[in-house]
Amino acid sequence: MAQHKSAEKRNRQNVKRRERNAALKARMRTAVKAAREAISSKGPNKAEVVKAAVAEIYGMASKKVLDKSTASRYVSRLMKAAGQ
Repeated sequence: MAQHKSAEKRNRQNVKRRERNAALKARMRTAVKAAREAISSKGPNKAEVVKAAVAEIYGMASKKVLDKSTASRYVSRLMKAAGQ
């Protein structure tokens, strides 16, 4: 347990950030999953779904939830699967 006021505050901040990051990552994973399903089913709106997933991934990188290189790797693999 935290013993100092500053450590208690840091713990509160870490809890908030961890919850926010988990929610954002879940949203990103859902978008990527939808994009992969659209790619495999060759749906008519495949490009739009992939574009939305890419935007979601880069959004996570801009919020420092993902590292920039990790986001680029995810996007690269998604685009390769989409054939673009």
